[in-house]
Amino acid sequence: MQFKGRVWKFGNNVNTDEIIPAKYLVTSDQKELSKHCLEIIHPQFPKRVKRGDIIAAGENFGCGSSREHAALAIKGAGISCVIAKSFARIFFRNCINIGLPISEEKELPESCSQGDILEIDLTKGFIKNLSTKKEFKTSKFPPFLQEIISSGGLMKWVKKKVIR
Repeated sequence: MQFKGRVWKFGNNVNTDEIIPAKYLVTSDQKELSKHCLEIIHPQFPKRVKRGDIIAAGENFGCGSSREHAALAIKGAGISCVIAKSFARIFFRNCINIGLPISEEKELPESCSQGDILEIDLTKGFIKNLSTKKEFKTSKFPPFLQEIISSGGLMKWVKKKVIR
């Protein structure tokens, strides 16, 4: 699982209401949700984010309610991977369930800047900041999680396994 993209940097305790405000929860369509993704924190994010971009954030990313819509909005916006110092556990699980790659890494979020270019390999467990030439070790994604992500999420993975 390899990704290369531009960094969007966010701080600590980014909650699900900031990721996607409750007033937009009338749909679960990723594309519709993406139109308002993170607009409270960064009003230009929905208009400027590009497919393949990466979020680098501080501690407790995705805290707040257990809504899956937050992960769907991020995935719908085209984010290829979210790297944070730590995640709210239910948000972490929701990301896996919908097929959005995420990884905890303690040093990277403070060592990168908005717009840096990262190269991530979750199979080998490393991240390179191509803008600063710094390298970081991160957790390797176990093969079964790679399968779930590659399938597009848990339900698609289950269907693939059952239909065989």
